[in-house]
Amino acid sequence: MAYIDGFVMAVPIANEQAFIEHAKKVDSVFLENGAKRVLECWGDDVPEGKQTDFRKAVQAKEGEAVLFSWVEWPDKATRDKAMAKVMEDPRLKPENNPMPFDGKRMIFGGFSPVVTLER
Repeated sequence: MAYIDGFVMAVPIANEQAFIEHAKKVDSVFLENGAKRVLECWGDDVPEGKQTDFRKAVQAKEGEAVLFSWVEWPDKATRDKAMAKVMEDPRLKPENNPMPFDGKRMIFGGFSPVVTLER
């Protein structure tokens, strides 16, 4: 069964192209290590909620977009083995691929699908 790593982050709108270049490098390492696919989604309809919302979750500021991303793995075992390699990959070290956003406000987690519907 598949396993999903999900991410939500706030990125300065002015850094959109820098984020895309950063993500291409990171995502290629995920794919090299067994991920089935990676999606990076730039928020264009992210409403403010009354109690909570994506913007509040990442403390998005004026001039920042909210991004929602995920990595799909074949299973958790593949993901666990891959993440050890990904975290040590020199191409992803901050000095080689600086994050164009505040990583302290990024939220992430691993998820086991419980319902999958496809056409």
